[in-house]
Amino acid sequence: MSKKIVIFSTKGGVGKTLIAANLAVSLAYYQSKRVCLVDLETQAVGDMARMLDLKPQKAIVDLMQLIKKQPQGIKKEDFVVKSPTAKVDFLPGILRPQQVSHLEPSKIKDVVAFLDKDYDYIVIDAGKSFSEVFVATLNQANLILLVVTPDVLSIYQTKWALDTLQFLHIPLAMVRVVLNRAESVSAISWQEVRVNLPVEIIAQIPSEGKVVGLAVNRGVPVVIDSPKSRFAQAIQKFSQDLVIAQNLFIEHAEIDELKLKEVTTEKTGEFWQKQGLVENMAEPAHIEDGDEILLLKRRIHNRLIDELNLKRLDLKIFSDLKKTKELRDKAEIMVANFLTEEAGTFITSPDVRKKLVKEILDEALGLGALEDLLADPGITDIMVNNKDEVYIERSGKIELTSKKFISNDQVRTIIERIIAPIGRRIDESVPMVDARLADGSRVNAIIPPLSLTGPTLTIRKFRKERYKIQDLIDMNSLNPAMAEFIRACVVLRKNMIVSGGTGSGKTTVLNILSEFIPENERIVTIEDAAELKLHQEHWVRLESRPPNIEGKGAVTIRDIFRNTLRMRPDRIIIGECRGIESLDMLQAMNTGHDGSMTTVHANSTRDVFSRLDSMILMSGVELPIRAIREMIASALDMVVHTARLSDGTRKVLQVTEVAGMQDELHINLRDVFIFKQTGIDSQGNVLGDFQPTGYVPSFVEDIKMRGITLPEGIFNSP
Repeated sequence: MSKKIVIFSTKGGVGKTLIAANLAVSLAYYQSKRVCLVDLETQAVGDMARMLDLKPQKAIVDLMQLIKKQPQGIKKEDFVVKSPTAKVDFLPGILRPQQVSHLEPSKIKDVVAFLDKDYDYIVIDAGKSFSEVFVATLNQANLILLVVTPDVLSIYQTKWALDTLQFLHIPLAMVRVVLNRAESVSAISWQEVRVNLPVEIIAQIPSEGKVVGLAVNRGVPVVIDSPKSRFAQAIQKFSQDLVIAQNLFIEHAEIDELKLKEVTTEKTGEFWQKQGLVENMAEPAHIEDGDEILLLKRRIHNRLIDELNLKRLDLKIFSDLKKTKELRDKAEIMVANFLTEEAGTFITSPDVRKKLVKEILDEALGLGALEDLLADPGITDIMVNNKDEVYIERSGKIELTSKKFISNDQVRTIIERIIAPIGRRIDESVPMVDARLADGSRVNAIIPPLSLTGPTLTIRKFRKERYKIQDLIDMNSLNPAMAEFIRACVVLRKNMIVSGGTGSGKTTVLNILSEFIPENERIVTIEDAAELKLHQEHWVRLESRPPNIEGKGAVTIRDIFRNTLRMRPDRIIIGECRGIESLDMLQAMNTGHDGSMTTVHANSTRDVFSRLDSMILMSGVELPIRAIREMIASALDMVVHTARLSDGTRKVLQVTEVAGMQDELHINLRDVFIFKQTGIDSQGNVLGDFQPTGYVPSFVEDIKMRGITLPEGIFNSP
């Protein structure tokens, strides 16, 4: 099986085609490998063939038609052109620009499979635009090489390309950077390029314009025409490294079909703009001089801080939207002026200037590198480990992003900017804090000396839309029968706990359970950080409060809960039970407050009760285990257990009735519905189905008496 190397760049003129051709030739000529060079660059048709002095008569478009009509008996020699000098085989994508529309993305896989058995390496020049063919080509890669030149525009466009690759679920471990013209006069240093990009620079190719020009004019690869040149030596070493470093080539699952469809059903420019990666897809103006972009941003950032005296600014201003906008408008003018003074005519592109201004303002007045991530509706969690490591969770999978902060001090500043408007602080004496953003997103921060890697920030984003039970059914998180039974339990005022691990969807399920509460009931919710989104009008929201700077003024969930009992609630919902309030909750459930709900961290329904035991005992209450278990069994009716599975999906794994005491110490738990996993498919997706266990709940007659109808045979086991 061959190793597929896909080479591309989102910016023209970086030497992508030159490097692809010479790398393929070097692998064949100097490393004695069987190599096929494929030209899928559709915007500069024929350039690669001229570099090799070849005149192909057929192309991939012709091969695709033959594969459709006659898949068997196709001869490679009818399509591939051999270069006797370079010892490499060559296959163009098209011969004329008019043939572009005949390249079928769905057939790229068949073309690669056709070549696979005859070569050690397939080197593909994939072009520079995110077309359907380009994305289909990425799907065949074992190694992706991004060609970058040491200038601001190339670096910025490469960062946008990396963001897009991550959106397509291409692992960063598969991507490497080839730095061309690495030693150009006035170029940005390779260290600065590395700081700005989250992937390794695998090769640095020096600039030798005269040598390259002569070779191209002769139609001879540089590595053969001038083998002693610095350019040729660098390419030869690169090819040798690729042969030795077998771990560079990795197998990967195919690109997410939904993401692929989103890319390929839109025009390239529209897709990039939708992702927030570019403001304008037009080729930006040429940079006349190079500079170190990171240092430029730091200088302007520091000037802005000094000019606006931001270090002495009252951070509570950020809780006032009008004042914040006025400050940002003023700062935007200042940054634009500073950029003109600092960069002069160096940056002529308005798009790059606009991008720089936005990033500097985000870092000085906003949440820096987090702004774009917070704006992306597909991201559910943001995890900042330190200034250089920003991870996200998308579709249940954790990914490393290309976002970075200027310094750990900048991360610390952003943490303070988040918590100051709500009267909280973080320093060496109070190195941990919980807070929330203006949109309701939940924030946790921890700083040195507790965090050894630097200031750490975790944001659980607040979903603006309210999920309904049908949404969970559509996402295959439960089935309609389970949904109907859960609805009946809520209407029947059963006391319920939603359990699960971190990020398993407990709060989402609790929100959906509350959807079934009748409109005429008074609901009181109590939370550490307000996340619940109920649709009922008669809803009182309460939130706990941490200690102030003097360590006083704390109001716990237990304090609020006791007050809630005097507020004439029909339903009490606690966002999460994690301490002594668990005892109060159980007592309330036992004394007439039916229909109450909460969540508990646990790995299974049985673990829920061990957790409740522990929380009550750790509070200092001296009760025998038997008394605690009897209280729990009497108070609770149902447990709904959620989990995030290995493929990132979230499901309701168990719906369990608490059916009294089994003996003196053990609670009788009876599963009504379960999710039965049957395996994992080739893409890593969890296989299985939801099914009833055959157990009929003890309160099924109560359901009928209330006039609640359930589907016939809902509890029958398969």
